[in-house]
Amino acid sequence: RSPFAVIDLIAILPFYLASFIQLDLRMLRALRLLRIFKLFRVLIPAYREFQQLNAGRTFRQKLHALVWPGEFGGRLHDYFDTFIMVWVVVSVVAVVLESVAAINYILNLEFIILDTIAVAIFTLEYLLRMYTVVESPNHRHGLFGRLRYARTNNAVIDLLAVLPFFLEAFLHHLFDLRFLRVFRLLRLLKLTKYTGSTQTLLTVIRREWPVMSASAFIMMLLVVLTASLGYLFEHEAQPDKFENIPASIYWAVITLASVGYGDISPVTPAGRFMTIILALLGIGIFAIPAAILSSAFSDQLRIERETLMNELFVMLSDGHLSAEEQDVLDREAKRLHLSQEEVNRLIEKVNQQKALLEDQQGIPIQRLVNDPQLALERFRELAGQVRQITLMIKTDEMDKLIESSQRSSALEKKIWRQT
Repeated sequence: RSPFAVIDLIAILPFYLASFIQLDLRMLRALRLLRIFKLFRVLIPAYREFQQLNAGRTFRQKLHALVWPGEFGGRLHDYFDTFIMVWVVVSVVAVVLESVAAINYILNLEFIILDTIAVAIFTLEYLLRMYTVVESPNHRHGLFGRLRYARTNNAVIDLLAVLPFFLEAFLHHLFDLRFLRVFRLLRLLKLTKYTGSTQTLLTVIRREWPVMSASAFIMMLLVVLTASLGYLFEHEAQPDKFENIPASIYWAVITLASVGYGDISPVTPAGRFMTIILALLGIGIFAIPAAILSSAFSDQLRIERETLMNELFVMLSDGHLSAEEQDVLDREAKRLHLSQEEVNRLIEKVNQQKALLEDQQGIPIQRLVNDPQLALERFRELAGQVRQITLMIKTDEMDKLIESSQRSSALEKKIWRQT
């Protein structure tokens, strides 16, 4: 008699009814839609958990917990994010299939209905975020907080996801705005807010931008040089393909990038020899940005995991994790794509380091946490020991070891350089 048992029965009942009772096929298809009720098996417990977490809070605070990540969202917030992500993927797939004339001819009405539903969902999400964002510490103060949020990247992406639909709906009698339909693919950018990898990649790009910009400058010079040489050697032989230097840039890029579509190729001996040299050179030059990003991305992941370990060290200073600390740890683990087994290994490693530190110090770490004066004295003692090490050993050899060691963190290198 439990509601979950009734839901499971409803999911399979149409099949058995059709086996023993003569039913219209259209009626059977309609009954099979009842399987959607199986979602309530996960939604009902999540809703009850959400109610418990938000007991005594205001309506706007509850909506904020549903829409934004935080300690009050629970599993219902995760299901909300999943629901939005599913609709992003479905709407983008529909936009792609619309471009196939044969499919669009058959399912044109279905595509219109699907896009309308998707826009309604994304618009409601955007309005909910604008309404509840003032509950966030960084966007308080009513109107000004909402305006500040409206200028953020995520808010702009959410707006662009629905703007083409409304522009075409309200301005189609004034302008031909059918070209805006392709911009519905911008909805894919909505997925970037649901993964921490995107933020990590942006951090890497900002950190390595000086090197990346220098590499891009060299690539640009090489493209212009290749286009100029191609025009110089091939213009007389192929005036239609190497008409001028700007027209030769297309050939230069596909040659240096090792794509080589084959629609344009040199025919003179000098042009072919030049192409061989520059194509080999382009393999190395064009690979530099990819190598930089790959190395920096791995390094950034290592830094973020070290940061998580440092945070764990603070969290475990009292010997256990509180519910709030566990929630923070779960969110960070999800952002860094750490499995539960990896998180458990990190906790075990932190506990081992704590025990080793306490053995070496002879002072329980909890005493240092609760007594800032004692912690300061211990810090000065350790700083003095580090200074003694720098005076007693050969600093040149230590410099090489510190800089070349893969196990030395950025913080350790910085401390060594300072001391």
